[in-house]
Amino acid sequence: MIIEIDGYLHQALLTGKKCTKKQLKQKYLEAKELTYEISDIPNVFCRLHNFEHILFDSKIKVDFVIDTDTDRIYTPSY
Repeated sequence: MIIEIDGYLHQALLTGKKCTKKQLKQKYLEAKELTYEISDIPNVFCRLHNFEHILFDSKIKVDFVIDTDTDRIYTPSY
């Protein structure tokens, strides 16, 4: 599964084990709780949940987008 973490000052693509939107929300909230800087969320998320960074490419189709500005998680439409 590929997720995009999208924020005002950062964008990251992460890959890891497939999960539901509800599980992803829980994982995101855990990572957010442990960070002081919102830009650190991708790194903390990866360490906590065994995800890996991949090179950002806007052409890659992702399963979910996590918007760190609004805490919204959604499935993009292509």
